[in-house]
Amino acid sequence: MGHLVGKEALYRELGKKIDGLTVKAPWTETFHAILKELYTVEGADLIVRMPYRLSNFKRIQKITKIEENKLRTLLDGLCAKGLLMDIEVKGEYLYMVSPMVIGIFEFTMMRTGGNLNFKECARLFHEYMFIDTSFIAANCIEGDKVSILRALPHEGTVAEEDFVEVLDFEKASQLVEEASRFGIGLCSCRHEKHHLDEKKCDFPLESCASFDIGADFLIRNNLARKISKTEMLEHLARSRESGLVLSADNVKKNITAICSCCGCCCNVLLGISKFGINGLLVTSNFIAQPDVAICNGCGKCAKACPINAIEMSPVDDPGSKIKKRAKVDTEICIGCGVCVLKCDKTKALKLIQREKRVLHPENVFEKLILQCLEKGTLQNQLFDKPDSLTHSVMRNIMGGFFRLPSVKKALMSDVLRSTFLKSITVGVKLQGIKAPGI
Repeated sequence: MGHLVGKEALYRELGKKIDGLTVKAPWTETFHAILKELYTVEGADLIVRMPYRLSNFKRIQKITKIEENKLRTLLDGLCAKGLLMDIEVKGEYLYMVSPMVIGIFEFTMMRTGGNLNFKECARLFHEYMFIDTSFIAANCIEGDKVSILRALPHEGTVAEEDFVEVLDFEKASQLVEEASRFGIGLCSCRHEKHHLDEKKCDFPLESCASFDIGADFLIRNNLARKISKTEMLEHLARSRESGLVLSADNVKKNITAICSCCGCCCNVLLGISKFGINGLLVTSNFIAQPDVAICNGCGKCAKACPINAIEMSPVDDPGSKIKKRAKVDTEICIGCGVCVLKCDKTKALKLIQREKRVLHPENVFEKLILQCLEKGTLQNQLFDKPDSLTHSVMRNIMGGFFRLPSVKKALMSDVLRSTFLKSITVGVKLQGIKAPGI
């Protein structure tokens, strides 16, 4: 550890490393406190010295120059805390530094053992992500297109004429059928609200569903327990009955998680309803539409909507027996179908297809690349060795290039995005890098 300048300098470097991932993590005193609460000095030192992108043990050891047994112990310890992710790809474990979300926050609040001060962690996370303004400002930028999660429409809520437009990746039951391994763990948001004394619902803490490589990681590190396909289908059925929003990993193929979210606890839904940050959750390809001819004004849909996207609007007709009717705010409706589930008497509400289909990344790899491009950190994935002077120079050059508004806009456009992603994929394969989804 003699190469370290000092403990405080080390945590600064750790913060800089995390800030260079898929989600920005600007430095504040609260962020500093989170790092000191979660990372030992040795753990922080390892992460600072690790490559940015997914790497196997041999490559990490070559770059960090840490003795084999010690390195394995450090890696295992950080994975058990969710501060690193170990992902099995083609029979080999690859390691990646966890970003703030989905990562450090979720996995910390999903832990069930150890001597962690959950109440203090909950307070610090809440203060950093919602009270401090820098985290929201750095990550919630108008015009960004790539979010971490996407809303799934509850099955049976789409109008019959649009049902044929529901694709397999939009059906929870189909996503379960396509997966082979399943896990269930604590909902990080509800667990956080529990320790903040702000949990207002009676929904269970254990409701974070994971699939395949996501389930493998969580189960292996005691952040979730293994369940069967039948149990997973039963869990999703309970979520439907409870009127919870299904939020899936924002990819089309090989999803890793589905959250069952309530409006009172979920930080993503609260970000929309309380802070007006509409892009936090990618909408489904459908939107709620009431049939005003048969709406009886009962208000069940407005009460059920977890983001307050429905209001009961006065009827401008003195002779009408109905005094109010449902009105959907099309700017914020996420197309989850929870409102439709509650409109069980008149069935005046249905989900209909949006005018423009929503685009989702094909897989986890594409999502990572697009997230990094939007956040101005793609250069870290391309030139990922922390101590290499050549990589440092290239990160600075390419970082400046990717941050140019015109370049970012062009690469994220419908015209160039597909070509850009194909080029990145080819480059990764030529370098012999293993990554999920490619």
